[in-house]
Amino acid sequence: MNANFGIISGIVLSEKSNILSEGGKYTFRVSRGANKPQIKKAIEAFFGKKVSSVNVANFSGKARRKRTASQGATAAWKKAIVTLAAGEKIELA
Repeated sequence: MNANFGIISGIVLSEKSNILSEGGKYTFRVSRGANKPQIKKAIEAFFGKKVSSVNVANFSGKARRKRTASQGATAAWKKAIVTLAAGEKIELA
């Protein structure tokens, strides 16, 4: 089985990520246990593009309440901003 399969969860589509994509930076939601070299290897294997750098940010879960009796929390997640080499581009749409 491919070791890169569970690392990339999805693409983050937001106003900020659209602005960053014009400069060759793409935003992905990744596994919380993944590190920068693993993310770089997974992006290069999945899209076939050369990655020059990876920045990551961890987001903790937030407490949420439903009505009065039920409490819970949103899931914690990790975001990776991947910078591609000059001239590389990923077609998302």
